Amino acid sequence: MGQSQVSAKPQNKKGFKEFVRKFLVSIKRQPQNIAIFILLVGFVYFSLNLTSISDTTALINTANMGQCEFCIMLFSILSFVVFLRTFPKRQKVKIPMLALTFLFLGIIIFMDVVYLSRINEALTREENRIIIDYASGTNTFIANAWSTLIVYLIFVGVVVVLLAALPVYSKLLKKINTSIDIEGNTNMTAVDIAGDE
Repeated sequence: MGQSQVSAKPQNKKGFKEFVRKFLVSIKRQPQNIAIFILLVGFVYFSLNLTSISDTTALINTANMGQCEFCIMLFSILSFVVFLRTFPKRQKVKIPMLALTFLFLGIIIFMDVVYLSRINEALTREENRIIIDYASGTNTFIANAWSTLIVYLIFVGVVVVLLAALPVYSKLLKKINTSIDIEGNTNMTAVDIAGDE
């Protein structure tokens, strides 16, 4: 019983190390996956809080809020499609697609900022100012929409930085040693294959 537990631990340790090694190999081959993963997480977070944003649009209902909400969702989806076409497997980066990716991400950031400014105007204007009452729960969805847009803005900004810095950190990732050390491999001596004279 004790021996099986002792033998299981090294196997689990090796299994975890192998998982980490394969993960690092995958990242070394396709470092852009870091950026698309962060973009995916940000988009999922944004989508899960879309109800609060829609309620905020319906309540405040100032210029361009509906268009901003629609454009953020639309260009978030389009950025994924273009992103995947930018980095085809075993091919060079498609520069036009990369430029389009930056354009779409830039539109998302711009629309996000415009939407946040509309919320700020509604909360700070002198006439018909909208009040968020946390005690009663009145209009708290506006605060949730605000925080959601800020978080998504940060995610998209990080993706832009990662894409811009991709040539730099991809070289650094390639320096990570992911080779497998075979036991006894270091003690092997050269074999003389020359015939005896």
